[in-house]
Amino acid sequence: MSTAVDDAAARMSAFIRDPYPTLARIREAGAVSVVEFGEGLPVYLVTRYEDVRTALMDPRFGQDVRRSQAIASGRGAGLTLGSDVVHMLNSDPPDHTRLRRLIQGVFTRRRVDLMRPMVERIAGGLLDGLRGRGTADLVTDFAFPLPIMVICELLGFPPEDMQAFRTWSTAILTQGGEMTFDQATGELNDYLRELMTARRSSPRTDILTDLVQACDAGELTEQEVFSMVFLLLIGGHETTVNLLGTATLALLHHPDQLAWLRANPAAMPVAIDEFLRYESPVSMATMRFTNAEVTVDDVEIPADELVLLSLGAANRDPARFTDPDRLVLDRNDPGHLAFGQGLHRCLGSFLGKLESEVALTGLLERFTRIELAAAEETLPWRNTIMLRGLESLPVSLDG
Repeated sequence: MSTAVDDAAARMSAFIRDPYPTLARIREAGAVSVVEFGEGLPVYLVTRYEDVRTALMDPRFGQDVRRSQAIASGRGAGLTLGSDVVHMLNSDPPDHTRLRRLIQGVFTRRRVDLMRPMVERIAGGLLDGLRGRGTADLVTDFAFPLPIMVICELLGFPPEDMQAFRTWSTAILTQGGEMTFDQATGELNDYLRELMTARRSSPRTDILTDLVQACDAGELTEQEVFSMVFLLLIGGHETTVNLLGTATLALLHHPDQLAWLRANPAAMPVAIDEFLRYESPVSMATMRFTNAEVTVDDVEIPADELVLLSLGAANRDPARFTDPDRLVLDRNDPGHLAFGQGLHRCLGSFLGKLESEVALTGLLERFTRIELAAAEETLPWRNTIMLRGLESLPVSLDG
């Protein structure tokens, strides 16, 4: 028994470190596979680009977390999918439409373009702190604080609390950490409740004040305010943290592409799309369920089945991208699915791309040499199939 458990743990560890060979075998085997999710929960897995893209926009694939959990509970006692917090990512119209309408104006391309000076100021300060140190952890010292400081400024949260946000986020989204899921969500809710009380007595010009006022006007419930802030706080930094770490590592693996990017800094926006394709920061879209029978290629998925859409596998599909396992920064193909598609396309995509563009441009401008400062096999990856990111990236830097 212990040997089987050890073998399963070893396979999962290998998958976390490099999921693409396994995803390629699954993709080649058929349009849809049935896999085991969590503790024996059967889930249909879709991995091919066209199928994933179509499913992302098909309303027959629902996302209401309450319905998903009911389906999981029907498969076996004690089977849980994680958070039961309802927010934009795990709700369907009309709830999704109402929630998204209240916040989407903050993250339009025009509004995000106006944030560039703020992002440059924050990134510049963090890069100044790396000068002269010789070595640094690019995740801990740069990739994490940049987006969390940006979202904290937008929400009106004290930046000195950002490490607590990282702790809560890690516990909520990954497995095996020091803090439990329930403890993290409880502490985050208590924290938000105190801030909401403070905004009611002393309003500010920030997103949290806007949400509290919408709550008091009857447009949101208090729980929906918690859920919205939860999503903005965690979703607002996870993608960028993961992207900056994996993009830097990819450049170190492809010195020809690093040299090309240094010689063509104006191409950074195009390069960001390739980084997003090559290592999708959100590797698996949020859990879906079929609210009717759906045929994917020649496979029939019955109603009331749970479905996972693999963005990471779709973005490495050779039927859509030539030589997909190679980083090609001048590929000039923005057709990746890293931000999803349709109603649930990532609301913060413009901000995430801006943060990544500013961060990587600044990093390459300020440091003429960037080298890995740890053995490749020791690099710790996020312990989840849903996200693709590094927990740490030690590098040597010369200015």
